[in-house]
Amino acid sequence: MSMFPDNRGTAYRGTLMLTDAECRNATCPDGKKRARLTDSGGLYLEVSPNGSKRWFWKFYPDGKESRMALGSYPKVGLPAARKKRDAAKLQKSEGIDPVQSRRVDKLRERVAGDSTLEATAREWLELHRLEWSDTHYVRERRNLEKDLFPYLGPRDIGTIEPIELLAAIKRVEERGVSDVPHRVLLTARG
Repeated sequence: MSMFPDNRGTAYRGTLMLTDAECRNATCPDGKKRARLTDSGGLYLEVSPNGSKRWFWKFYPDGKESRMALGSYPKVGLPAARKKRDAAKLQKSEGIDPVQSRRVDKLRERVAGDSTLEATAREWLELHRLEWSDTHYVRERRNLEKDLFPYLGPRDIGTIEPIELLAAIKRVEERGVSDVPHRVLLTARG
């Protein structure tokens, strides 16, 4: 096996993984924006000049480099960071984008209260009411109340599948109105 220099200024045989002591004692060299201490499987600890330390997992969706934050050290220790990396790798192997999955989970947590389509849509309407003209507000509300709430309103927003939205829009098309289905879809995307 050949010798490879590691990012700690020493040489080693094969793959060397971080130790907790290295994480605890890691510093950023003067004049550098950050220091990265690599572990394995794309996991690394990034140390900033102010001393903060954050875990990241580097991966390549669609052949393009990306990274996912896994938490701050020492709150997230080395074993926990490895577990988070492994969980994200498992999601990726199952065809799930782990970054997008985490965004969706965070949104679900934020919506914690009444997360039905109707409650969420009414909140969205009120959020935008002042920036819209009265005519636009009334049209958006009408699209929701007439074409979406009767079919999907009581459903938890996180459980509605795209095919169900398509079925609701098909009902609008069946009424024979030409531009309304498109406007309902735009409202639903809002």
